[in-house]
Amino acid sequence: MLKKVAVESAAEAYLELLAARGVEYFFANAGTDFAPLIEAYSKRQAEGKTLPRPLTVPHEITAIGMAHGFAMVTGRPQVVMVHVIVGTANALGGIINAARAHAPILVTAGRTPLTEDKLPGARNRHIHWAQESFDQGAIVREFVKWDYELRLGAQVETVVDRMLSIARSEPQGPVYLTLPREVLSERMENLEYFDPARVTPPAPSVADPAAIERAAEILAAARNPIVIAKSSGRDPGAVAPLVALAETLGVPVFDQAATHLNFPQDHPLYGGGDPTAYLTDADRIVVVEADAPWFPALRSPGPEATVIQIAHDPLFSRYPIRGFAVDLGLAGAPRLTLAALTAALQRRGLDATAVEARRKRWEAEHRKLAEGWAARASAVKNDTPVDMAWLSRCVGDVADDDTIVVNEYDLDTSQTRLRTPGSYFSQSPASGLGWGLGAALGAKLAAPEKTVVCCVGDGAYIFGTPTAAHWTARAHDLPVLTVVFNNRAWNAVKRSVTSHAPKGWAVRSGAMPMSELDPAPDYEGIARACGNWAERVDDPTVLPEMLRQALRVVREDRRPALLNVICKKPTP
Repeated sequence: MLKKVAVESAAEAYLELLAARGVEYFFANAGTDFAPLIEAYSKRQAEGKTLPRPLTVPHEITAIGMAHGFAMVTGRPQVVMVHVIVGTANALGGIINAARAHAPILVTAGRTPLTEDKLPGARNRHIHWAQESFDQGAIVREFVKWDYELRLGAQVETVVDRMLSIARSEPQGPVYLTLPREVLSERMENLEYFDPARVTPPAPSVADPAAIERAAEILAAARNPIVIAKSSGRDPGAVAPLVALAETLGVPVFDQAATHLNFPQDHPLYGGGDPTAYLTDADRIVVVEADAPWFPALRSPGPEATVIQIAHDPLFSRYPIRGFAVDLGLAGAPRLTLAALTAALQRRGLDATAVEARRKRWEAEHRKLAEGWAARASAVKNDTPVDMAWLSRCVGDVADDDTIVVNEYDLDTSQTRLRTPGSYFSQSPASGLGWGLGAALGAKLAAPEKTVVCCVGDGAYIFGTPTAAHWTARAHDLPVLTVVFNNRAWNAVKRSVTSHAPKGWAVRSGAMPMSELDPAPDYEGIARACGNWAERVDDPTVLPEMLRQALRVVREDRRPALLNVICKKPTP
């Protein structure tokens, strides 16, 4: 039905539409372009209108990370607003992360005023000439699903509903809207809009039934099928159907470079995070929402292996180049497609003896792997500096079913044994550093009843604008535990050099320029300066108790906490 609300400006109409469409938070790092919105917010607050709630976040990296974290936990997009082209530039890495992680985020930016005089909102600051670009949206256009500039107050309903629907349609992702000051300042008396909205995202789809039957036929005849998943757990409802498929076929699931909890890590058919050793012998491979299921330069499946890819977009069509086989692509919501495929296999009937033999084989392999992972952690638990396997094991020991783990790089998931859908999130495939701190705050905002543990490498911590993140945690009552895996090096850089030239000069000399982060700052000092509880941990024997103490601070005292854990420095 139509709803009519009295407003004074396009800025107020914009906020009214966001609230009406269920947007709860407005993450903002304000600039001069925000003036009409701040005025509208002041009026709304005086009238007792609380949504969308404005949150000051004093850096764009943290703000984008928070919107990403909120969306990844709830599936609901929120607004980030940044300051014209300079704020957009700061936010770009986070936008790229959101694009590749399919996180629905409403990224908005002020636009330098269009006019030099005469209109309300016209240029009146020295920056208003140098901060204009010929095409502001071009900065982000390759990595957003839609971009537009609000041109009239009368467009507000169309623009808000369109950006929300496009961000939420699959494959989900960020959108970008610019807001000129003159347009936001436009005088309005009333806003009339539909409630509920008349423009909504398409309903989830399932792959073509004939293609699903063909996939079932292929898998029913398989000798040694395996499954590789990466981000299907973005939809927590996809975990149970993947378990059902694995149990029906008696096959292992590998979550190679997983960005989400795709499969319970304690399940007897969980194969760990690296399928490389098993590729050669696999005759059928089911790839579920995995952009790079293996690395052809290292090892690929045999040429006769049939590859079935299940994803919203099995071709990953936004990637410029991707040559992985798609012998059969099943496009649609993985949750629905996996369930339909399992049902087709059960209708078809499988060789029970073959399935049971496969199941026993892979369960034995899981036990062997799990024993090896535990033995590795045990072997290094007294090493000084702390070994990351032991640190990861300790984090896994304190993570219960009410814990959300946010990992930017160094947490070893072979040690964690997580099992609850929606309990684990790792960096985007784009791996723009600095995501983790903000994402953890967004996750806590989305799920205040959960314990949120953020595991970051020291390099990722530096990129995450920690002063802004720790200030935001304290200012907005977001008690998150941050664990810094501090090895004082860019380990990803060192590993890249080693794999590129395993017998080269860098390995032989032991010197790798541009890969050191020594001398390391006292990261606990940064956190304490922002009012957070923080400690340095050098001794591996006290690590379990320090984690428990930090969690008591987070859960009972409701203070953000940080542990700066001094880890082994990687060697070439």
